[in-house]
Amino acid sequence: MIITIDGPAGSGKSTAARRLAKRLNFFHLDTGAMYRAVAFVCLKNEVASEDQFAVAIASKSASIRFDGKRTFVYGEDVTQDIRTPEVTTLASRVAAYPQVRELLVGLQQKTVLNRNVVTEGRDQGTIVFPEADCKFFMTASREARARRRRMELRESGTEIALDETLRLIDERDQRDANRAVGPLRAADDATCIDTSEITIDAVLEEMERILSGRCPQLRSLSDPQKP
Repeated sequence: MIITIDGPAGSGKSTAARRLAKRLNFFHLDTGAMYRAVAFVCLKNEVASEDQFAVAIASKSASIRFDGKRTFVYGEDVTQDIRTPEVTTLASRVAAYPQVRELLVGLQQKTVLNRNVVTEGRDQGTIVFPEADCKFFMTASREARARRRRMELRESGTEIALDETLRLIDERDQRDANRAVGPLRAADDATCIDTSEITIDAVLEEMERILSGRCPQLRSLSDPQKP
């Protein structure tokens, strides 16, 4: 079974996907980590980000691997290293390159074979898994998303002004929505959830309610006696 969660940066999709996967005992696929891994490789090897061919070669040679929680490049655990602002900014840029997307879409599809998966990203329900069993699209106001992103950076030891965070959010939205391959948009059959003013617990409750209605095998989610 495949459940997709798409949405812009700061919408809460990563937290929701991780917690939903744990709740269902499904594999969690963080596709954003894949693009971050490519960006990390480019930074580490001083690959010019504007050179699409060089970026594609670097991504193919990176030996990117995931175990559901951690990200490995060349066999090295880079889970924390790929969360820096520099990697985040570059990941959004390299994600627009068709060669990179083709490579990583193939890796994503290969990763979920014979697995029950909650997968999150920008194009999971539209491009990567158009036949997914259930699709969600999460969004939130730019202000709410910027506050969340700023808090994430602060917790990792990076301080950034709110105005600068808003600017970065706007730039990323622009790139994600207007790229030629796999642009950010909600699938026609996705359920949209605005997380601007609700808690992550409320988001999960809504997702579980929808899942229990659509998927008979998951109806136990709606059982108030279930721990």
